[in-house]
Amino acid sequence: MQTRVDPFLAAVIHGALENIAIEMGHKLMRMSYSSIIRESEDFGAALTDAKGRQLCECTMSTPLQSGPIPGYIDGILSELDRRGDTIRPGDVFMHNDAYAGASHGPDVGFVVPIFHEGTLAGFSVTTAHHLDIGALTPGSCGIVDAVDAYAEGLQFKAVRVYDEGKKVEPVWQILRSNIRIADLVVGDMEAQVAAARIGADRYAVLLSQYGLDTVTAAYEDLLDYSEKMMRDAIAAIPDGRYHAITYIDGYLDSDDPALKELPIAVTLTITGSDIHVDLTGTAPQTPNKPINMPLVGTVDCAVWLTLRSILLDSDKFGAIPQNSGLTRPITIFAPKGCLANPIFPAPVIARFCPGNAVADTVMKAIAPAVPQQISAGIGNLRVMAFSGATSAGPWVHMEIMEGAYGGRYGKDGMDAVDTLYANTRNNPVEDIESHLPLRVLNYELRENVAGPGQWRGGIGSIRSFELLQDGAVSVEGDGQRFSPWGFAGGADGSPANVDLIRADGQIEALPSKIPYRQLNKGDRITAYGPCGGGYGDPMKREPLDVLDDVLDGLIDNEAARQKYGVVIHNGCEVDRAATERLRTAG
Repeated sequence: MQTRVDPFLAAVIHGALENIAIEMGHKLMRMSYSSIIRESEDFGAALTDAKGRQLCECTMSTPLQSGPIPGYIDGILSELDRRGDTIRPGDVFMHNDAYAGASHGPDVGFVVPIFHEGTLAGFSVTTAHHLDIGALTPGSCGIVDAVDAYAEGLQFKAVRVYDEGKKVEPVWQILRSNIRIADLVVGDMEAQVAAARIGADRYAVLLSQYGLDTVTAAYEDLLDYSEKMMRDAIAAIPDGRYHAITYIDGYLDSDDPALKELPIAVTLTITGSDIHVDLTGTAPQTPNKPINMPLVGTVDCAVWLTLRSILLDSDKFGAIPQNSGLTRPITIFAPKGCLANPIFPAPVIARFCPGNAVADTVMKAIAPAVPQQISAGIGNLRVMAFSGATSAGPWVHMEIMEGAYGGRYGKDGMDAVDTLYANTRNNPVEDIESHLPLRVLNYELRENVAGPGQWRGGIGSIRSFELLQDGAVSVEGDGQRFSPWGFAGGADGSPANVDLIRADGQIEALPSKIPYRQLNKGDRITAYGPCGGGYGDPMKREPLDVLDDVLDGLIDNEAARQKYGVVIHNGCEVDRAATERLRTAG
């Protein structure tokens, strides 16, 4: 086998691999039926080698979709080996086993094997979040009350959906018979198969052009290059142990103290160019609530994404090949039976917000070592599932409600965005209102709540949805009990909250997790997004930046005075002398 390849040729092959993954993503988006793929981009697309090592990924996809793809392949190969099954040209496999690589059940992967001259050369993979997977209640998010994995919906363990090119019709019939919005979901699944086949075809052409040995040598160099970049970044950090604890809400309305205010603990041990991540101290798994997180598919992705983003910031390092080489220096341990490594059949479908808290805790742990490379505490996310039925049949809509980043060295936190390992886009209001019996009443930034700092925390949004006909909602969220942490003298941010406003005007404050709940026409749900923590002493914030926030309506004159020591004159200019006196006196 060829062991070395010309670096210029390697760069050409690398570019070709990335372009294949990007094309897969674009084709999947254009062929999909649901807004969660088409607009939110909650999907993954990647190529792997025959062992499941990731070679490239689509840059539009979310890390929580592309990151687990090596785990999907490992899970499929293990299941096929257990069954004594083989892989043949023309096969397509479907997989969503959360205890064998998948992030959770609604994230279904479709895998097309790639052969070259009779040899298995790799896999083309698409993953995507599906709006319904046949669980107890409508939707695939907001399921926060499942007793075990079997209550979370259909489970697919390396299921062959095409057998040597022939569609396995009984499998597709099972899908159509057990999914509420079958045309939408199964249509998205067929789009995934088509996009994965495009990737397989393009990779086969690349192999025919350069040969398997040359392409293999090229991507081995790419894996080594990515690993070296990560190791160099780790080696620049002083050896030592770095520890942090954060807390998630859990079930704030529960009478069981074991289900609320749950710790996430992270200890990073840096030795030379290696990082070991230990989650000992994290709360025990919840046997009857689905906020547990698969170690492979969720926790590992949260860790990898956070460390890669901090240590190899693209603003500084540019486009580093995104492949399995980046994860080689990182090992992860979580005790069996804790939230971050549950034992089957503990339910895991609501792992989204706890996993984001793991990423935030990794950020907090490493912050003292690389203080100018991190953000202060993030405002966590929330997913709402609206559903109902019309004469045409059931409908389901999933809305990912934005969080906010904490302040960063030299920059304010980003406002109203998905944070850390999520990275999806919001659904346009026009798209929601043109397809669903929902009206979006407002969509705006909150005021006077951002975490004060020399660089303030990002600001959460306010979004209100009105039901235009009887329906239901379920909510999967976090971040209503604990404020995002401030850093280096910055103040904590602000927690989130959710209100239900009945058609008759009655208002009910809701917890962060709401099982399926029926609503009437005219009822409204208003979500107030969290605000990130501040970075640095607020009294060192540039007064003109404070004035900009006042002029933008993000804070008022009193908040400028109280939180930043800045005096605004005539509502439009900084009183420099009064500001200096106030800050000196403070």
